[in-house]
Amino acid sequence: MRTPTKAARATRARTLLLVLLALVPAGLATACTSGGHQPRVVVTTNILGDITREIVGDEAEVSVLMKPNADPHSFGLSAVQAAELERADLVVFNGLGLEENVLRHVDAARASGVATFEVGKAVHPLTFQAHDDGGPEEGTGQPDPHFWTDPDRVREAAGLITERVIEHVDGVNEEAVRHNAARYRQRLAGLTTWMERSFDRIPRERRALVTNHHVFGYLAERFGFRVIGAVIPSGTTLASPSSSDLRSLTQAMRKAGVRTVFADSSQPNRLAEVLRTELGGGVRVVELYSESLTEKGKGAGTYLEMMRANTTAMADGLTDA
Repeated sequence: MRTPTKAARATRARTLLLVLLALVPAGLATACTSGGHQPRVVVTTNILGDITREIVGDEAEVSVLMKPNADPHSFGLSAVQAAELERADLVVFNGLGLEENVLRHVDAARASGVATFEVGKAVHPLTFQAHDDGGPEEGTGQPDPHFWTDPDRVREAAGLITERVIEHVDGVNEEAVRHNAARYRQRLAGLTTWMERSFDRIPRERRALVTNHHVFGYLAERFGFRVIGAVIPSGTTLASPSSSDLRSLTQAMRKAGVRTVFADSSQPNRLAEVLRTELGGGVRVVELYSESLTEKGKGAGTYLEMMRANTTAMADGLTDA
């Protein structure tokens, strides 16, 4: 075989260089697509995060700030998470004062030009104010941020989140997002029907709720429960009960004949001890998942799983009371 001449090797090298240069624009375009800005939705709470992921699917990255089993009233952000908010295409947050340590970061992201959506404010929020007997009076006081205990409001929220994603997150496939949302909203409608059937076995006179703090007002309104009161007569876990609060609650419980209390799964023992001291024993404390999802496989890994677990626990707790 004849060895290529120096001139031939030079010509071949120039040809190869021209081919490589011709490929550079395409390579750069690919690099910009794969390594550049990826559509991103940042969500504050893990309950809304699960709902948003069901809607967005694979069309964009959904980043959730609140960890499993965290308290939405008290969780905070790292510097990295705070910066993540300002790089988002859309920030979805509960609002109505729920994420007490995070809302200032949401405000900062909005001020920098990031689109934000306050879900709680958009789904006809209830308001509450404590009675002397510890029960909430709907229609007065501060807005109640716990709208997710009503699956119908969550179904409405899912539709609103869908529109915000399509409007503000460039690059998503609108048809795919709408398909995901329609399928999920159908599952939410099925959840409502199942909850109605489950609660139907509770006698009307036993549909009375006492909780660790006021979190189930929306569920009570939707499914016909009376909220007798809460150990912490507030919409936030950051408050503390006073001796007069506990006295008012125990009086209300005796009057209503209620001996079952529903508490967040993170603090049932402390609650049971307080009430047993006040009522002299005989109080049953039933654990619920009220404000946070758990890790996958731990009882409430998704919103649908959380609501089914709570419904079953409430129906059993009040039927057997």
